[in-house]
Formats: sequence, C-alpha cells, structure tokens
Amino acid sequence: MRIEPFDLPGLALITPSRFGDARGWFTESWNGARMAQAGISLSFVQDNHSMSAEAGTLRGLHYQAPPFAQTKLVRCTHGAIWDVAVDVRRGSPSYGHWRGVRLDAETGAQLLAPAGFLHGFLTLTPYAQVQYKVDAGYDAACDGGVAWDDPTLAIDWPLAEAGVAAPILSAKDAAQPALAAWTSPFDFSREDRT
Repeated sequence: MRIEPFDLPGLALITPSRFGDARGWFTESWNGARMAQAGISLSFVQDNHSMSAEAGTLRGLHYQAPPFAQTKLVRCTHGAIWDVAVDVRRGSPSYGHWRGVRLDAETGAQLLAPAGFLHGFLTLTPYAQVQYKVDAGYDAACDGGVAWDDPTLAIDWPLAEAGVAAPILSAKDAAQPALAAWTSPFDFSREDRT
C-alpha cells in the first residue's frame, strides 16, 4: 500500500497493492490494522455506492456537519472520475484550497478526505461507479453543500475530458450557495482536525 499525503492537512491518496496472475488480481481496499500502523485510525460505519450513467455527471460539493461529520475513503470501481476535496475548516492554513485527482478502476487509487472537507466528483466515463466508506452515518439535518462552480474556489473541473460543456447536476447541487454566503460548521482547532 502506498500513502501519498497532499499539502492539505489530512488529505491523502492511498493506492492499495494489487497481486495479480493470469486470472486477474486481488487487493485489500481497506485494512484497519495496516492503516493504523501508518497513522490513520478510522472506524468506518457505512459503505456507499453510486452509479452515474452519463459522463459529465457532477456530484457535489457535499459535506455532513458535526456531529455527523464524515471522513470519506473514495474509490472508483468502474470507469473514471475527477475527485475533488476542499478544505473548509475555519482557521486552517489551507482554508478554501482544493485538490483534485483522477480515480479509476484501473489503478484502484483512493482519496482519503477528512471531516471538514467538501467533497465532489465529475464522472469522466459513462456508467462510472463510485464506492466510499464513511466514519459517520448520514443525517439529513447535517447534510449540506457549496456551489461546484464557486468563483473563489476556482476548481478546474475537466469538463472537456468528460466530453461536456456543462456538467449534469441534480436540482439540489445546482442550487447550492456560494462559499462567501455560507458559514462553515468545521473548526480546524477542534476535533474536526485530522
């Protein structure tokens, strides 16, 4: 397993080892003991799985507020996505900074996005499937988001690679507030810090 931290505290790219032969390959997508040895100690409580039929589908930017704030371990198990995490922990030296990474079924790489980060992804292929583990359950009252195209975030979504001029959005995602009109429920100096 390879763990590559980003320059945003707590955000990391995790690529599990694959063991292959003529039949295919095997991988441990999560091993709690090995991750704890690497300094990442999490207890996941829920697995989520989404499928997006069309390339150019954008889901996000989402979060769950405390006390249901979620750390996510995200992987693409069919096709490819552009996965994005944005640090929105008040007081963080990287507040408002984002990082994006291509996740695909070929490499098996996963993005570890701590609580206090917005998360979203753009599908780069049809029928992209995304699976992710979370360390807190879903709570509708704690569900929220920020506009995917917020000009202060200036996220570089690879729409051309997805083959679209504009992303396919849910009504909910199309109506999310701008970062400037939103108050973050996350505090870098408290327990939200990973």
